[in-house]
Amino acid sequence: MADSGPFGPGQNPRFQEDLVGLDPYDPEARAFAEHLDRIERCGPNFTVEACLDGVSDFADSSNRIGGLRWWISALVVILIVLGVMVTAWDIIGRAIAWLAG
Repeated sequence: MADSGPFGPGQNPRFQEDLVGLDPYDPEARAFAEHLDRIERCGPNFTVEACLDGVSDFADSSNRIGGLRWWISALVVILIVLGVMVTAWDIIGRAIAWLAG
């Protein structure tokens, strides 16, 4: 059974508002409705939860793509993690030097 998201199959309100005339049970139409929901979602972007939702959206979209785009998104994630690790190492080293001196 396919995942129907937060609404049951055909229960997305977009089919009564924006996607009138499309079959609400068609998987492609449901995927398009979910895409529209992601695009138009607006909320506070300055909270930890919103940042984690953004990371979740990035991971979901990275898993949907393949080939070169997947490798580029994996490289971006690796570079971000590497940057965080180098920065943390530098901060810890400077803090130890400051405490020792």
